Amino acid sequence: MTLGKVIGTLVATQKNEHLKSRKLLIVQPIDLEGKHIGRDVIAIDSVGAGVGETVLCMQEGQGAVQILGDKKIPVHTVIVAVVDGLDVKE
Repeated sequence: MTLGKVIGTLVATQKNEHLKSRKLLIVQPIDLEGKHIGRDVIAIDSVGAGVGETVLCMQEGQGAVQILGDKKIPVHTVIVAVVDGLDVKE
């Protein structure tokens, strides 16, 4: 799983039929200090996240498919939680 910041939405007039009822968000991966790392990803929203929120994402694998409950959905990244706060102790 990875942390990310939702930086935008993706609107598509033509989608795979299994994605038609799903919201797609643009997520910038971040580290534990909130600094941007890596490349932006498109994620399927499963929790009602919005632009500006910090989220927890699951990438690829059977876990992402299980979250969505449909094996036919083409998925790479799914948002599984909105992060309310982080507490990192050294």
